[in-house]
Amino acid sequence: MRQDRHEKRKKRRKVRWSAVFFILLLLIGGVGIYSYLQFNEGLADSQKQTGEVQEEYTFNGSKDENGSINILLLGSDSREGETSRADTIMIASYNPDRGTYKLASIMRDTYIGIPGHGSNKINTAFALGGPELLRQTIKENFDVDLEHYAIVDFQGFVQLIDTAFPNGVEVDVEKRMSTNIDVTIEPGLQRLDGEHLLGYVRFRHDAVGDFGRVERQQKVIKEVGSQLASIQTVPKLPKLIGVVAPYINTNMGAGDMVYIGRGFISRESRNIDSLRIPVDQSYENQRISGAGAVLAIDLEKNKQALKDFLAQ
Repeated sequence: MRQDRHEKRKKRRKVRWSAVFFILLLLIGGVGIYSYLQFNEGLADSQKQTGEVQEEYTFNGSKDENGSINILLLGSDSREGETSRADTIMIASYNPDRGTYKLASIMRDTYIGIPGHGSNKINTAFALGGPELLRQTIKENFDVDLEHYAIVDFQGFVQLIDTAFPNGVEVDVEKRMSTNIDVTIEPGLQRLDGEHLLGYVRFRHDAVGDFGRVERQQKVIKEVGSQLASIQTVPKLPKLIGVVAPYINTNMGAGDMVYIGRGFISRESRNIDSLRIPVDQSYENQRISGAGAVLAIDLEKNKQALKDFLAQ
């Protein structure tokens, strides 16, 4: 009799845990289906606006030995036909074990050696050999290898902002901006839509030039990241990835992008540490025949600064 009762309890436990397991499977499956449908919805919306076929690139980067996911992040503007050169060069690094996000901007006029092509501005490496040659250039000069690349068309940035922030992104604009950015932005606290925010990060026609532009780019990425990391954004994430997918040429899968995005959103602290190369007091402005105005850098000082920054 006692054995029968014991057997019945075991059966009830089996039934109960089977039911729990089944419910979990339904939840996981439902989330997966929802994410898939949301991604495809965003993808379909964007594909209506762009019919361009993306160029396929070879990229032979390797995984980071410390477990970080290192991405060569490049910005280009197809509207101006300037896709042959990288307008923006960044290294984005995410370490899931430490929960750290880092962003290092490399000034496009940085004058360094390009494997097989002598010395020139670093963005020339992309024009000569795409993201792979730029990866080799960064590895040879700074001893940092990159596993992934992502070339982001600026129009994709506009789509992301307008989809994620229908009311715009709040930015404290430091001065009036209009030269060569196709919009006019007034100083003060403003809510900027995608086009105006793009103009803000592209503006460089003032006394500080590209240095001010890089500073604004990092400022906006931090602000957008902070505002994206809200409970309202979590369900939107797959759709947002779908929206920008047609404007991103990358060797990363959509699942990888969602993984990194969700990792950021789920953190208690959502700080993004930033660095600019060249660092202060490590460069001088020069004009070199065949390259024009360049930043001649102290390579060893900047190499160590970048390696230390990514290792922290």
